Amino acid sequence: MDNILDFDMEELKSWMRDNCESEFRAKQIMDWIYKNGQCDFDNMTNIPKKLLEKLKTNFYIGTTELVKKCESKFRDTFKFLYEYKDGNMVETVVMKYKHGNSICISTQVGCRMGCKFCASTIDGMVRNLTAGEMLGQILKSQNEIGERISNIVLMGSGEPLDNYENVLKFLKIVNSEYSFNIGQRHITLSTCGIVPKIKDLADRDLQITLAISLHAPNDVMRKKIMPIANKYSIKDVIDACKYYIDKTGKRVSFEYALVSGVNDSLKCCDELTELISGLLCHVNLIPVNEVKENNLKKSSSDDVKKFYHRLIKNKIETTIRREMGSDIDAACGQLRRSYLKSKKL
Repeated sequence: MDNILDFDMEELKSWMRDNCESEFRAKQIMDWIYKNGQCDFDNMTNIPKKLLEKLKTNFYIGTTELVKKCESKFRDTFKFLYEYKDGNMVETVVMKYKHGNSICISTQVGCRMGCKFCASTIDGMVRNLTAGEMLGQILKSQNEIGERISNIVLMGSGEPLDNYENVLKFLKIVNSEYSFNIGQRHITLSTCGIVPKIKDLADRDLQITLAISLHAPNDVMRKKIMPIANKYSIKDVIDACKYYIDKTGKRVSFEYALVSGVNDSLKCCDELTELISGLLCHVNLIPVNEVKENNLKKSSSDDVKKFYHRLIKNKIETTIRREMGSDIDAACGQLRRSYLKSKKL
C-alpha cells in the first residue's frame, strides 16, 4: 500500500484515470485531508463507496501515531514523538508565536552528520523520510493543537540536503494551494553545509530561507564539532552562500550555537565578522542545548550578550534565539533518544 500523502495532485489525478475514476475526485480527497484534517477514508462523505474501497485497498493516510506529547510550562511549545508504520520514530516541535504557529519537522530518522552538539545523530541515520511522512508530521500536529501551522522549519532530526529529492517534493506539495498552501517565504531549510546541494537549491530559485549551521569561525574549530567540515571547508560553504545570495537575492541566516570555552570568545566573534562581513546575511545566536552524551556546555548569559553586542558593534545583523521548550527537552533528538533508552531498560 502507498502513503497517499506521497502523491501530489497530478499523480493522484493520474491514478484516478488509471483506475477509471474521474479526475475531480483527486481534489475532493486532497480537500478532505489537507483542508479538513481528515485521516480516515470512511469519513469522506462525498466519495462513492466503490472508490472508497479502491482507496482503502491501495492507500493509507500516513499521518503517524502519537507516542508521547510534552507541553512546556508556558504552554507555548509542544514536542511530539511520532511513530511510523515501520516502528521508526521522529520528533516534531510546535512553537506558538503572536504571528502564528511554527513547526520544526524532521527529515530523516536519525542523522549521519555527526555534529557533536546534536542528540539526533548519536545513533546514526536509520533512513530517509518520504515527502508524505514529512507532511504527515504537519497534519498530525495541526490536529493535536487544533490550530493551523503557518511557518515551517526543516531543522529537526536529519540533514534536509542529505534527503534532497524527498525534501524538494515536500516543498512542492506543502506550498501548493490544494495542500497546506504555506508560502515559501514562511519556510526555512537548515543545513550543515552540503555545498553542491546548496548551489543546486540556488539554481531552482526557490523563495525559502536558507539557514547554515556554521557554529565556528574557522576550519580547525569547526572540524572538532562538525565532521562535515572535513569534506567542505568554511570557504567552500561561504562561496556557496554567495552563489545562493546572487542567484536568489535572498538573505542567508547563519546559525551559531555558542559553546562555553569553545567558540564563544570575542576573538571568535571578530573572526566570524571578518568571515561574513559584506554578505546579505543574518546571524542567529543559539545557546547550545546540553546533551548528556557529550561534555559541551552552553555559554553563560553574559558571554552570549557580549558576543551579541560585539557582532552588532561590528555591523552584523544578529539575534539571540529565544529559548523555548527547554523544560521539555525540545532540542533535536533528546525525546526520541530518552524514550528508546527507557524501552531497553
